[in-house]
Amino acid sequence: QAPIKATCEDTSCKTGFPEDVHSAVVSRSVHGGQPLLNVRFRSCDGNKKIHFGSSEPEDFRVGEDGVVYAERSFQLSAEPTEFVVSAQDKETQQEWQMRVKLTPEPAFTGTSEKDQRKIEEIIFPWQQSKHSSPLKRQKRDWVIPPINLPENSKGPFPQELVRIRSDRDKSLSLRYSVTGPGADQPPTGIFIINPISGQLSVTKPLDREQIASFHLRAHAVDVNGNQVENPIDIVINVIDMNDNRPEFLHQVWNGTVPEGSKPGTYVMTVTAIDADDPNAQNGMLRYRIVSQAPSSPSPNMFTINNETGDIITVAAGLDREKVQQYTLIIQATDMEGNPTYGLSNTATAVIAVTDVNDNPPEFTAMTFYGEVPENRVDVIVANLTVTDKDQPHTPAWNAMYRMTGGDPTGRFTILTDPNSNDGLVTVVKPIDFETNRMFVLTVAAENQVPLAKGIQHPPQSTATVSITVIDVNESPYFVPNPKLVRQEEGLLAGSMLTTFTAQDPDRYMQQTSLRYSKLYDPANWLKIDPVNGQITTTAVLDRESIYVQNNMYNATFLASDNGIPPMSGTGTLQIYLLDINDNAPQVHPKEATTCETLQPNAINITAVDPDIDPNAGPFAFELPDTPASIKRNWTIVRISGDHAQLSLRIRFLEAGIYDVPIVITDSGNPHASSTSLLKVKVCQCDINGDCTDVDRIVGAGLGTGAIIAILLCIIILLILVLMFVVWMKRRDKERQAKQLLIDPEDDVRDNILKYDEEGGGEEDQDYDLSQLQQPDTVEPDAIKPVGIRRLDERPIHAEPQYPVRSAAPHPGDIGDFINEGLKAADNDPTAPPYDSLLVFDYEGSGSTAGSLSSLNSSSSGGEQDYDYLNDWGPRFKKLADMYGGGDD
Repeated sequence: QAPIKATCEDTSCKTGFPEDVHSAVVSRSVHGGQPLLNVRFRSCDGNKKIHFGSSEPEDFRVGEDGVVYAERSFQLSAEPTEFVVSAQDKETQQEWQMRVKLTPEPAFTGTSEKDQRKIEEIIFPWQQSKHSSPLKRQKRDWVIPPINLPENSKGPFPQELVRIRSDRDKSLSLRYSVTGPGADQPPTGIFIINPISGQLSVTKPLDREQIASFHLRAHAVDVNGNQVENPIDIVINVIDMNDNRPEFLHQVWNGTVPEGSKPGTYVMTVTAIDADDPNAQNGMLRYRIVSQAPSSPSPNMFTINNETGDIITVAAGLDREKVQQYTLIIQATDMEGNPTYGLSNTATAVIAVTDVNDNPPEFTAMTFYGEVPENRVDVIVANLTVTDKDQPHTPAWNAMYRMTGGDPTGRFTILTDPNSNDGLVTVVKPIDFETNRMFVLTVAAENQVPLAKGIQHPPQSTATVSITVIDVNESPYFVPNPKLVRQEEGLLAGSMLTTFTAQDPDRYMQQTSLRYSKLYDPANWLKIDPVNGQITTTAVLDRESIYVQNNMYNATFLASDNGIPPMSGTGTLQIYLLDINDNAPQVHPKEATTCETLQPNAINITAVDPDIDPNAGPFAFELPDTPASIKRNWTIVRISGDHAQLSLRIRFLEAGIYDVPIVITDSGNPHASSTSLLKVKVCQCDINGDCTDVDRIVGAGLGTGAIIAILLCIIILLILVLMFVVWMKRRDKERQAKQLLIDPEDDVRDNILKYDEEGGGEEDQDYDLSQLQQPDTVEPDAIKPVGIRRLDERPIHAEPQYPVRSAAPHPGDIGDFINEGLKAADNDPTAPPYDSLLVFDYEGSGSTAGSLSSLNSSSSGGEQDYDYLNDWGPRFKKLADMYGGGDD
């Protein structure tokens, strides 16, 4: 490319924009922060502070140096984009405006020298020199137009792009440099500049898909590093090449279309993207359908919008029952679909034909049959089967059944089996065989969604259901149930109360009359005749009984037939008992407390009557004439119909317990009265009227029950003491008897006899058995090797301390003595058999006892003389009797 040199010529100075409309050519793709152009503003006074602004601040921003930047990324339209740039003096607020028109550059693959001459040169403003006259201007700034460079260039590299020069290089030795991404910032080394000649070059191929444009800044300094020119922005646009194939967002696209859809119905949209410039032909895609499978009923059932990728139907005849799915091969080609130069790629579109309700359900038979026993509910009596060609388990297949006739009382309903789609005719209300023996229902089958437009239900969508009712033995029932009877209480036993009978609903069955029995009678007041149902009393009816609630007594009776199977029914008899004056009133409470003085001494009492009005209150209260002390000491006053007040008549009454009889009469006709005893505790009171000697009064006034309980406790305690004394005396007698039975010669209290030992013998005798028990005792224990000790040998331990019997022990201590000795022997580690395995066939070596082999074990026991056993004491007497007593 030919070098571009920035030039300017002198004119008369006029502050403001040099032109009213400024036109510039920029790339179609604008990125946020990208510098677009440099506006020229002339200031005759170099000290003016100018602020630049834009009429479109959301799209364009003007820097303080006059460079116009893009605020956001966007695509320029084919029409020129216009906006206004304003300049305002910050001191005088004077404002200047210029209209800017941006035209998108045409697409091309290279930049020629001729094209470069067409790029408009934007000159930086002239600045006034400090030492020149006001009318003399110096050219201080320089500008390079945008550079367009195609991507994927094959070189050779480095490839020269442009020469940068300053007109001051004639008088000064300058050094040129560039900064920015692609130069000294990552990715570094893409652009280099000759510091002497200012030749800017690219070192390797560019990729627009990675970086679409580079924004560099050129610098010119002298040999001392002083800035000679203001830095200038260089924009290098990477021109797109068609080096990327279209790529679908998904390799397989899934869509649906209802069956029976009309031509032009939208199905789905497929989308492919191309990494190349979408505003150039390299990134402009076109779609087409390559193939369709299956090809029925037409090979062209669908079409695609070549620009948007929308797939629509173009032919009628979509039928899910024939073809459930179509597979389309979609091709996307760039270069606006040019098959020669464009790059292409394919994807698969799978279109499922969804079901619509174009097939009504049809019954498999015109008449269905069923039967049901009478009085049964929730019973399935018939299964209605239908067929539907629509997709199973969809609203277009799921059947709903509706009864159109034959069931005016709503005794049946039809449910749908979700798995088989069958209709289940179910009984929801009891059916009486005596009333209806057969039902003929008319049923229609429909789907959950309406049929498609233009399709009607055929006659096969309606069927008849014939249901036969089976007669069964039904339970008898009482009429009425419950039965209410009003009766005065006090009815004597054996009186006829009422007749309570039942009816059998089975009119067409041959069976005998009903039998009656009593099922529930809590007070056992009634009985029923098993044949005629006549109810009589077995006890007096009492309204005040605990089994009567709210004057009502309930009894339940049972009626049974003899059918197959036998059935029974229950009925409730309710007896409303009318009150009579059969209970006299009583005083409440039964006990009260008052002071021994006249004031305060009032006692409030209440009359209680189990009867109800008019046989209850108001009541009359009075004191009896006898004994005379009652009326002399007490007085009673009625304060209301049920309440009265008892108080002292005299000034002082000695503390104690007093039984005050009170006569209470009710208002019944005839009257009923009773004399109730009120136990009054008279006590000394404090100033507040509270008793101060309640404990003494209560102790003095123990009731009969308390006294009996105390006496019982005393008697039980005496019996226990007596039994203990008798037991102690009996124990003493037993001890004395045991002492007398012991022979002095057989007294073994001095010795602890150890039996079941096979290693030691009797240790309380003077026999030296150590030669047999411990044949190695001739050697001192201290020098005997540890490993050769016999297992049944006496261990080396300290001798235990056995208990010593007192000189004159009590006979009762013998048992304790023996137990203590036994416990000491059990804890003695030196006592035989030493808790170890006893060895009996061991003779040892060098035993002082000599060999035992000389014993004649074959000699008969009868040749021995055992009389010496009698001399060994009472312990061997039994042996002496056994062996020394002759032939016997």
